[in-house]
Parts: sequence; C-alpha cells; structure tokens
Amino acid sequence: MPSGPAFRVRRVYESPEPADGRRILVDRLWPRGLSKERAEVDEWLKDVTPSKGLRTAYHSDELDFAGFRARYLAELAEPEHAAAVDRLLVLAGASPVTLLTAVKDPERSHVSVLVDHLRRQHDNSGESRGT
Repeated sequence: MPSGPAFRVRRVYESPEPADGRRILVDRLWPRGLSKERAEVDEWLKDVTPSKGLRTAYHSDELDFAGFRARYLAELAEPEHAAAVDRLLVLAGASPVTLLTAVKDPERSHVSVLVDHLRRQHDNSGESRGT
C-alpha cells in the first residue's frame, strides 16, 4: 500500500519548528488573539475548510462526527474545495507541510478528515499514474 505525503498537524498557537516546512492554516476564521506575524503562516487555505452551515451543524450537535465526516468529504469533492486540496498535494510533493488549526481537538475536527482525504487522494493519483 503506498504511503501518502506526511502532513503534520499542529495547533497554530504553538511556536513554529524547523520541521514544520510549509505552514498552512486550514481554518475558515483567523485564530483569536494571534497576530499574523506571530503565527508565521505561509498560506491560509480557507477553501479547504467546511462550509459555515456544516460547521454550525456539527458544533451545535445536530451532527455526530460520522455525519460531519461524511458531509465534509462530500464538500471536499466540490470544485472549489478540490482546487484547494490539489494545492495542498502540490505543496506536500515539494516539501514538508504542517496543517495549522486553532481547534482544541484536531482528531475530532475537520483537520483529521482532511488529512485522511489528502492521503487517499495522493494514493489514488499514484495508482492512476501506475506508481
């Protein structure tokens, strides 16, 4: 089974580390109380985040994590999101990438779903090229 690119996930409030490589913010909103200078974000990809409606439904407990995951994966397949996913895959092909988020529990958020999706997309593109 091919291994996907290595995406690190870190909270944006943590100090940057040399191993971070490209630091990409993957939240829709800018993190509270954090200056752009202190964050040291290389790129802010809002188009890879869940829609406002989906975020609201999940945070108000209208959706459990499985329901959120399914709907977010469907959103990631839409053209405006797919272009941002492609951008992340290109970046990861050139250097290490750290996905930054302000959420307190990245494993139960859009970030874990995004990382799984990125790995699957990478693996599928390799299979289609015969690698």
